[in-house]
Amino acid sequence: MTQEAENLVLMILKDIQARLGRLEERMTNLELRMTAQEQHLGTLVISLPASHDRIDALTRRIERIERRLELRDESG
Repeated sequence: MTQEAENLVLMILKDIQARLGRLEERMTNLELRMTAQEQHLGTLVISLPASHDRIDALTRRIERIERRLELRDESG
C-alpha cells in the first residue's frame, strides 16, 4: 500500500473513531435522561393511587356535608 493510501485509511479510521466517541457521549447522555424519566414515571405511579385516595376521601366528606345540610337531591 502506498503512503498516500495509508494516510487516507488512517484519516478515515480517525474520523470513524471521532464519530464513535461522539456517539458514545450521546448514548451516555441518553442513558442518563432515560434513567431520570424512569425515576419520574416511578414517582408518578407511586403518587397516583394516593391522589385517588385523597379525592375519594374528599368526595365522601362533601357527600356527608351535603346530606347534613340537606343540599343533596333525593334522586341523586
